[in-house]
Amino acid sequence: MKIESRIFEIVTGFFILAALAYMFIAGEVVGVTALWLTAGLSLIVGTYFRFVSRRLEERPEDNPEAEVSDGAGEVGFFSPGSYWPLGLAAAAAFAALGVAFWYAWMIVVGMTLVLIAVGGLVFEYHRGPAAH
Repeated sequence: MKIESRIFEIVTGFFILAALAYMFIAGEVVGVTALWLTAGLSLIVGTYFRFVSRRLEERPEDNPEAEVSDGAGEVGFFSPGSYWPLGLAAAAAFAALGVAFWYAWMIVVGMTLVLIAVGGLVFEYHRGPAAH
């Protein structure tokens, strides 16, 4: 995670420099605000990665003397495909259209569908890998 945090810190520095340059060259308020907010968001992610990297054991990616074979082995269990994200996206799009056109019935139905889809996604049951 140290590599990732370093990347986001570099990106934060770039956006700060870009915001300062844009502020003096263009002087447009919206663009400057967007660049400062982007710098802040990348700083948040970089700080989170730096915080988490202190609590995790060192990965092969963080060791400059590591070999490719150090990262070999079991990666973990990845759940099989699910159709719930598709339903969640459709429900969120429906709710967003309700907000865009300001139809109360559409917002209520859309948010109900979003809650159902989130519940289905969170509580769906998948059998793990077969125990040998």
